Amino acid sequence: MGRADDPCAERLTLVIGNRNLSSWSLRPWLAARQAGVPFAEITVRLDQPDSAEAIRRHSPSGKVPCLLVGEGAGRWPIWDSLAICEYLAERIPALWPVDRTQRAEARSISAEMHAGFSALRQNLPMDIRASHPLPALSPAVAADIERIVTIWESCRSRHGGQGPFLFGAFSIADAMYAPVVWRFQTYAVSVPPASQAWLQTMLDLPAMREWQASARAEVV
Repeated sequence: MGRADDPCAERLTLVIGNRNLSSWSLRPWLAARQAGVPFAEITVRLDQPDSAEAIRRHSPSGKVPCLLVGEGAGRWPIWDSLAICEYLAERIPALWPVDRTQRAEARSISAEMHAGFSALRQNLPMDIRASHPLPALSPAVAADIERIVTIWESCRSRHGGQGPFLFGAFSIADAMYAPVVWRFQTYAVSVPPASQAWLQTMLDLPAMREWQASARAEVV
């Protein structure tokens, strides 16, 4: 995806957590990278005694990620991953599918990821540096995995002819499910061929490789 004609008139600074663990930070970071939107970064370690205080210096919610727009006294925040992605899409409309029906579906599955899948989050946390055999799954985790795979298979079966991502071209929907790529890698979750092809497409993205390399380089 190319850079915007207006590469953000206002300075953007994305406050994120450390890359190995902060799945929510990955989503808008990846969307911005794929859209070619320039931004500065502030990284806050999430496992330190002063982490909460450090985050609150930037984020009204006390959570990451938070996008800071502008500079100095006029700088203002946008918090929450999906809100940040929507802000980026206002500048780069191609971050959502062009077709109205597809756009609505992409928003629906993005919102579903944003609000749901708590069992998966709690039991298979993102840990890029780790590699584990798949543990015994509770019914709730198994149901989350089944639903995610159903979404991926459905999207790829209907939009696969338009490109390698969930809706053909890269969109916010791909960014919202990007942390699941690492979760499935870490815990050796097997998926059907169409979903595996999408997973590999995501893993091959230079931006995803950049995030992975940074996660591996973080001081433990």
